[in-house]
Amino acid sequence: MTQDPPVTIDDIEAARDRVEECGVVKRTPFDRSTSLEAMTGADRVVLKCEHLQWTGSFKTRGAYNKIDRCLEARDLDRVVAASAGNHAQGVALAATTLGVESTIVMPKTAPQTKIDATRGYGGTVELVGHDFQEATEYARDLVGEPGVEFVHAFDDPAIVAGQGTLGLEMCEDVPEVDTVVVPIGGGGLISGIATAFADRSPETRVVGVQAAGAETVLDSLDKGAPQTLESVDTIADGIATGGISELTLSIMDHHVDEIVTVTNDEIARAVLVLLERSKQLVEGAGAAAVAAMRSDALEVDGERVVALLCGGNLDMTMLRTILVHALAQRKQILRVRVRIDDRPGKMADISGIIAEYGANIQTVRHDRALEELDVGDAYLIFQVETSGAEHAAQIVDAIESGGYDATVVN
Repeated sequence: MTQDPPVTIDDIEAARDRVEECGVVKRTPFDRSTSLEAMTGADRVVLKCEHLQWTGSFKTRGAYNKIDRCLEARDLDRVVAASAGNHAQGVALAATTLGVESTIVMPKTAPQTKIDATRGYGGTVELVGHDFQEATEYARDLVGEPGVEFVHAFDDPAIVAGQGTLGLEMCEDVPEVDTVVVPIGGGGLISGIATAFADRSPETRVVGVQAAGAETVLDSLDKGAPQTLESVDTIADGIATGGISELTLSIMDHHVDEIVTVTNDEIARAVLVLLERSKQLVEGAGAAAVAAMRSDALEVDGERVVALLCGGNLDMTMLRTILVHALAQRKQILRVRVRIDDRPGKMADISGIIAEYGANIQTVRHDRALEELDVGDAYLIFQVETSGAEHAAQIVDAIESGGYDATVVN
């Protein structure tokens, strides 16, 4: 006897009726990217801009569907959830809209912007543990009395159905798609989207993307059971769940065609590419699909592709980290170490050479306490703003032409 699927297209269509009426979920736009077409060789690349959702991510879709369904079935006074940030905001906004109190347990490492936003949407925030698993364990202990419901981030058919409303929008607004690329944390998002595509566009390839340091899907598929990491290490906190569920694993096993993994460097570069070329500011999780398309792990040459930008709640500290890292890679921030005779005038001489090439010195420091230096020698380490790698090379060549030993130490 064939077992009924845990989530059906009827469930997703019913969820869409709910979220369309609620007023806190909007139909987000699509944006074509000719730049990404040129970078990847794809025939057409369209970005689904879900980071422009009211809460900055897709999470309100599933949260609203779950809470509204609970209210239809029984009295509900309060909901409890655990989240690194985006689910927290979605649950808080959905609960407040429906007149229900919410308690959100977030890891102590959650970005402050997401904590503040969750409180702003009416949620009571408790900071517990250092990752999603610890927060979830504590949150479950808060549930037990009548009128209180736990709203899981992904292990719930109602959540999956709510996220699946994104899949309906993709199928309807961008028909005839060869590949859709979706980030994966716990798998609720891709499970809903893949279920929608399996019904509406079964010929479309569904590709899931995980962040290195938080990847569990391939191992889970290989072993036939959900696998959980003891700890995660990724800049994409929105997909840093460190585990999936039996529900999402079963749906992915049936409907997801391919899983790829992207590194922190690839994610960081994708954040910057989207900002520069598409004028879209997304968080690490939101850039994961584009990171996969630009990597060697995913082939999209000649295809029509939809990439999901699932979240835009980028902490400013993380944005600064990504920008500095990217600028250093491009040599737009150049750190050059120059060996000198430690005598007056040397810093001014080298600074003059750098100034002749129109570069701005951000910092400079002396380093004398090294065994490799001869008595009376020192290093000057300059951090310089340049226009790029070619400009940086000209500066280094000029310093060396001035009689100094210069080494790039980015």
